[in-house]
Amino acid sequence: MPLAQAYAAQSATSPLSPFTVERREPGPHDVLIDIHYCGVCHSDVHQSRAEWGPLGGAVFPMVPGHEITGLVERVGEKVSRFKRGDRVGVGSFVDSCRQCAPCLQGEEQYCDRGMVVTGITPTYGGYSTHITVDENYVLRIPDALPLERAAPLMCAGIAAYSPLRHYGVKPGNTLAVVGLGGLGHMVVKFASAMGVEVTVLSNSPAKRDHAHTLGARHFALTSEADTFQKLAGRFDFVFDTVTAPHDHNLYLHLLKLDGTLVLLGAPTPSTPLMAFPLIMRRRKIGGSLDGGIRETQEMLDFCASQGVMADTELIPIQKINEAFERLLKGDVYYRFVADLRALREV
Repeated sequence: MPLAQAYAAQSATSPLSPFTVERREPGPHDVLIDIHYCGVCHSDVHQSRAEWGPLGGAVFPMVPGHEITGLVERVGEKVSRFKRGDRVGVGSFVDSCRQCAPCLQGEEQYCDRGMVVTGITPTYGGYSTHITVDENYVLRIPDALPLERAAPLMCAGIAAYSPLRHYGVKPGNTLAVVGLGGLGHMVVKFASAMGVEVTVLSNSPAKRDHAHTLGARHFALTSEADTFQKLAGRFDFVFDTVTAPHDHNLYLHLLKLDGTLVLLGAPTPSTPLMAFPLIMRRRKIGGSLDGGIRETQEMLDFCASQGVMADTELIPIQKINEAFERLLKGDVYYRFVADLRALREV
């Protein structure tokens, strides 16, 4: 079996440290990927510290990482879609039942039996030098996208793109993005590229210039007392990407008649929702997890055609614990990407 060098959490309280993973030999439909880069998602921190409780499915030792890009090293004898040297990516899941209604509709992320999540034991994730994945769950990275800047597209990118498509956001709509982090900055980029009028809502004055550079037309501070009054009834959509506890009810008041609040972050604990902001203006609230394989490939092709890619800070995997701490402080613009090639050089 191929051996992969990796970084793993041995428990919910231990820092990530060097670890060796046995990857399965590629079967007839498998692809063995030489991982070059892996994005660092906030959910990697939650998972490796077991902060989501039973719903998180944390099992140790854990090799996190689900924003994977690299090159095909080997393929199984029946693989038809990929060959050695192809530029590929892997996202937040590596299998599903393939038989339920969501799977048959290309929505594998909502598999009735549960998708096989990348980075949850025994599916060790992308903080490693290699991974073996069924070809049906491998994405092709267009040549126009640098691998290091494409890595966050495997999660943050599709998590932003999918709800924009699903909820019918269209040119001319007004959309507020709550939070300008790894996920929020991708919502701004995609929505702006789609012709949407974007406003960034943040509690950080330092992000004003960043918001405009990313494509937002407007910026407002949520820390200012009159912001919510000034913007009441302004937006067709509010996309909330914040993972820290906050009051969703405040953002419902920003919606127009028939407006929609879309939750993309997963704060714990959550604030109870009030009925009247929904009832009085026929507002809606929804959520979104990710996208299926077909939609993720569509997203990657859109990025290549529109020049959309993540803003990244490249780090050697050996600095992953430092990156976790900086991520928790919001000290990154806007996504850490771990260089796994550095692990081979040790």
